[in-house]
Amino acid sequence: GHCRLLCKPSALAQHLVRSLGRSAALRGGRWSWPSWPRLQMLWQLLQPPEPEPVVARELLQLSDSGLIALDWLVGPWGAAGGGGGVSSPVLLLIPNAAGKVTGGLLQLGLRALERGFIPVIFNRRGHNGCPLTTPRLQPFGDPGDLREAVTYLRCRHPSASLLAVSEGSGSGLLLAYLGESGSSSRLAAAACLSPIFRGRDWFEARMPWLYEWPLLLHLKQGLSRYVGALAEVVDMDRLLGSRSLRELEETLFCRTWSRPTSWESYWERNEPLRDADEAAVPVLCLCSADDPVRGPLAQSLPRELFRSSPYFFLLLTPHGGHCAFPRRGPGRCWAHEAVLEYFRAMAEFLRTEERRKGLPRPR
Repeated sequence: GHCRLLCKPSALAQHLVRSLGRSAALRGGRWSWPSWPRLQMLWQLLQPPEPEPVVARELLQLSDSGLIALDWLVGPWGAAGGGGGVSSPVLLLIPNAAGKVTGGLLQLGLRALERGFIPVIFNRRGHNGCPLTTPRLQPFGDPGDLREAVTYLRCRHPSASLLAVSEGSGSGLLLAYLGESGSSSRLAAAACLSPIFRGRDWFEARMPWLYEWPLLLHLKQGLSRYVGALAEVVDMDRLLGSRSLRELEETLFCRTWSRPTSWESYWERNEPLRDADEAAVPVLCLCSADDPVRGPLAQSLPRELFRSSPYFFLLLTPHGGHCAFPRRGPGRCWAHEAVLEYFRAMAEFLRTEERRKGLPRPR
């Protein structure tokens, strides 16, 4: 299907090439609109999932008394349909940085549920209806809250493999977590759909208004619920009057009353790939060359990372837009099938390696 896998040669890479090469997800069946990536992007943002999923929300209190929300997908069948046994793999779904849970992300969760995974959506503090109990939101690449969520999931499902997949700008959080945590990430594998690799460049370059304005309005709508609490730390008039995602990000995290900082210093602590060399978990990144949100291919894609690190794999396709990857028929997004096939191949490879080396399965 004209996809290319860019990675450092290894036994795992060869196994992925064979597995993805056999996958029907990468062969044909695409929609005939490759020259309209912005239309694909709009379709991905607005298209509701089929069928509509049932979600059970769980609030998790963090060490600083903040709250995050974990939304467990139990299917369109009600609680009785929440498949997956005690040792079924747990799939953590991370929305974009604005907290927008798109129909595509829900569709991926439903596909995973059908295949025996236990899907759960990670909602940052103050996002997607999660109460804001502290006058603090999560910066773009600060993995502290995600780390506590992963620790909780590991305690709740101690015998299950823990996997994670992120969508769009939400990949900045996942990549930062993998770099900071290294071999202690507790994840077996991860995947990023249309990731944003260079956060500062992405905010400064601006995105198509078709994408930026809906996300900006979505963020302002959520923040307007907490005017009283946030007024203690930021200029709410300036925040709600922001005309770009960069202006909102800078007002929210750099121009605070108590701890103002520079835009440069903020990104020294929040760039997604700042500790990429420390990552020790296989990560599949699905990117399209015509992504109108990520930016120009030459400047926004860190090819050297995929050539030098044995843990990063880039599946690059000529067409697919931003998080869309459309196709005809059930599922509508071929990237979802590719991600689930990748997780299956990873589990198969790890089992084979354990048998070959005679290693006991980790408890």
